[in-house]
Amino acid sequence: MNDEKDINAFKKAMIGVTPLKHEKRVENNKRPKARARYSRADEKDVLHESLESSLIQRDAIEQHGEEIAYCHPSLPQRTFKKLRRGFFSIEAETDLHGLTAAEAKIHLQEFIEESRTQRLGCVRVIHGKGIRSGPDGPVLKGLVQLWLSQWEDVLAFASTRARHGGSGAVYVLLRSRK
Repeated sequence: MNDEKDINAFKKAMIGVTPLKHEKRVENNKRPKARARYSRADEKDVLHESLESSLIQRDAIEQHGEEIAYCHPSLPQRTFKKLRRGFFSIEAETDLHGLTAAEAKIHLQEFIEESRTQRLGCVRVIHGKGIRSGPDGPVLKGLVQLWLSQWEDVLAFASTRARHGGSGAVYVLLRSRK
């Protein structure tokens, strides 16, 4: 029954409408040639922008000797102090020792995402002290602090107390899942 009503309503709406003639229709069988969306100049702009944003993020990171810390502006300083003092219980941890930088980033991203899925508040990331890194110092430590400061899921991080790894690990306070 609905179909009949719909058909009748359509016919009423089409009263006075004349169909197009077939010979005046344009058929376009040719597809436009593929073009790159970005040029080399765009690539340079993107690279420059990413480097610039990395520098801005690094400015927000506190570094005192071997200890590192970062606090998102929305986090109360009282809560940040509690994190630095090791007040929160560590609900999960991951160890990045022995991983390449690329492997460490993927592993850390997955760990943070899984921790948020499980609604965890405070986790520990062990990046190591870089004892075997040579004269350039710890590689993963610098990368971990950069990555964590750029991810929206992270509210703050701080080097752990000596009993939890000292300057070779960080407490990470995660944004609560809505």
